Amino acid sequence: MLTRRTFAMAMIAAVAMPSLASAQATTPSAATIERQLDAAPRKKLRPNERVTIREFKRRPDLRRMARSIDIQSINFEFGSAAIAPSQYGKVEIIADALHRILRRDRGARILIEGHTDAVGSFESNQVLSERRAASLKRTLVGEFGVPSFALETVGYGEEFLLVPTQQENWRNRRVTLRRFDDFVR
Repeated sequence: MLTRRTFAMAMIAAVAMPSLASAQATTPSAATIERQLDAAPRKKLRPNERVTIREFKRRPDLRRMARSIDIQSINFEFGSAAIAPSQYGKVEIIADALHRILRRDRGARILIEGHTDAVGSFESNQVLSERRAASLKRTLVGEFGVPSFALETVGYGEEFLLVPTQQENWRNRRVTLRRFDDFVR
């Protein structure tokens, strides 16, 4: 029999579950990030096929060919783009990987893509995703010394959901690191 107490406990668990799930998302190791971003691109473009960074950002077909890794472990407050100092350990792992890549290849370029879930308006999610990507770049550059010239940012809002739902889902609130130097002129 379902009592009020059992019902209340079930409701609390259901509400807490997304928070618990996102807290369990772990940051990939620096070695994993480095390996993913150093892997061979899915397709090598000839020099005459290369595009501008602006066009690369607008072309999902090209982005899918690029080396990438999703980072779902940086927790942003709801509606916020600020990276709390408590998250700096996770950002440091990303910075370590980027430093290693840039030591080997000064021409490496990384696109930081911001993504949101589908809660809220399309416009507000677009702006929020752009702000989150820019916030990660600022933190990588300002706190961990990653060279600014190696990083670009873009926000895609709710456009590329990992989990197709109009409900809140922590897996959709992420940043993606994508290496693009093989695709631009």
